[in-house]
Amino acid sequence: MDKIIYTTNISNLTYGRGYVYSLQYHIVWCTKFRKKVLLDGIDNEIKDYLNDLAKEYSFSIMAMEVMPDHIHILVDCKPQFFPSDMIKILKGNTARWLFMKHPELKKQLWGGHLWNPSYCIVTASDRSYDQVKQYIDSQKTR
Repeated sequence: MDKIIYTTNISNLTYGRGYVYSLQYHIVWCTKFRKKVLLDGIDNEIKDYLNDLAKEYSFSIMAMEVMPDHIHILVDCKPQFFPSDMIKILKGNTARWLFMKHPELKKQLWGGHLWNPSYCIVTASDRSYDQVKQYIDSQKTR
């Protein structure tokens, strides 16, 4: 039996079977050695790929910007989805996919790693959501 999830825009709450939630995370991760390799259309390819991952794993991307050496993403997810697991999925899948699609990147990133092993994750509340979204949306113009 499929679980039905309803999203309401009135209260920004999502209703599942037996639970109600509103969980948004602002996640930032960087390329290894802060190398500026996410350029020349790769940034747009990554955005498309991350949107596909979000559909596959059933979470929503509320805002996203790919900078030359890091990624900002604001996601909304179910409480059953551990943030650390989401980050592993996002970083691991994009690195594997990007190295297959653009093998020349491995030459710029010695050691064969695309991403720095660390990341930043911050919860966004009802009060800070609009500020975080605006901050991410304005990254390319800064």
